[in-house]
Amino acid sequence: MPIKAGLRNVIGMATWVVLLIVVTLVLLRLHKEEDLAAQLAFKSKRIALIERMRLGLATASLSEKSAVMAITDHESQLFADQARAASAAVDEQRRELEALLGQTENKIERELMSQFAQAFAECQRIDGELLTLAAQNTNLKAYGLTFGPAADAVEEMDEALSRLIAEYAASNSPEAKRVILLASGAQSGALRIQSFLPPHISERSDEKMDQLESLMAEEDDKVRATLTGLRALLGPGRNAALKTADSSYARFSEIQNEILHLSRQNTNVRSLVISLNEKRTAVSMCDDALNALEKAIREEPVNDRTPELPR
Repeated sequence: MPIKAGLRNVIGMATWVVLLIVVTLVLLRLHKEEDLAAQLAFKSKRIALIERMRLGLATASLSEKSAVMAITDHESQLFADQARAASAAVDEQRRELEALLGQTENKIERELMSQFAQAFAECQRIDGELLTLAAQNTNLKAYGLTFGPAADAVEEMDEALSRLIAEYAASNSPEAKRVILLASGAQSGALRIQSFLPPHISERSDEKMDQLESLMAEEDDKVRATLTGLRALLGPGRNAALKTADSSYARFSEIQNEILHLSRQNTNVRSLVISLNEKRTAVSMCDDALNALEKAIREEPVNDRTPELPR
C-alpha cells in the first residue's frame, strides 16, 4: 500500500508539472503574439505618418505652383495660404514621427529622419521667399499696364499725329514736308519704345534689362526732340492734334516708368525660377529621405523575421 500511495503522488506531481509547463508555453505564445502585434502596429503607425507626410508635401508643392501661376493677387494669396497650411501639417507630422523614432534604438532611421528634417527646413525657407514673391504679381501687373493703358496712350498719340500728317499732306505750306517727317519720326519712336516693354518684363537678367532701358532712353530722346521740333515749327497753340500727341506721350511716359519699376521687381519670373529649380530639388530630397525611411521601417526584424506589411 505505501508503494502504491507513493506512485500516485509521483504521478500527481508529474501531472501538475506537465500542466504548469503547458500553461507556461501557452502564456509565452500569447505574449509573443501580443508582442508581435504591438510591433506590427508600431510599424504601421510610423509608415502611415510617412504616407501622410508624403501626401502633405505633394499638396503643398501643388498649391505653391498654383500660387506662382495664378493671374490675380487674390488667387496667388489663396494658393499661398493653402501651401503654408499643408506645410504646417507636414511639420506637425514630422514632430510626431520624430517622437516615435525616439522610442527606438535604430540609428539609421534617426539619421534618415534628420536628413528629411534638414531638407524640409530648406523647403520652408524657400517657400518663405517664393510664396511672398508669387503673391505680388509684379510682372503680370506690368503686362497689364503695357497692353492696357500704355498701349491706349500710344494709340491716341499715333492717331493724333496721323491727323497732323494728313492735314499737312494736303497742304502746300513750306513746312509741310518737315512736319510730316517729324510727326512720322515721333510715331515710330513711340512704337519702338512700346515694343521694348514686353521683353523687359519677361527678362530675368538685370544686365539685359539695362540694355533695353538704354535703348528706350535713346528712343525717348528722339521722340521728345521731334515733338519739340513740331512745337517750334507750328508755334504754340496752333494745332490741337499736336497738343493731343504731347499729352498722350506724357501719359505714356508716366505709365512706362511704372511698368519698368514693376518689371524690375520681377516677382513672377523670380518665383517661377525658384519653383522650378531650388524648390524642386528640396522636395526631391524630402521624398528620397521619406522613401528610404519607409524602406528601413518595413525591413525592421520582428521576432527574428520581417513580416510584410500591406502597401
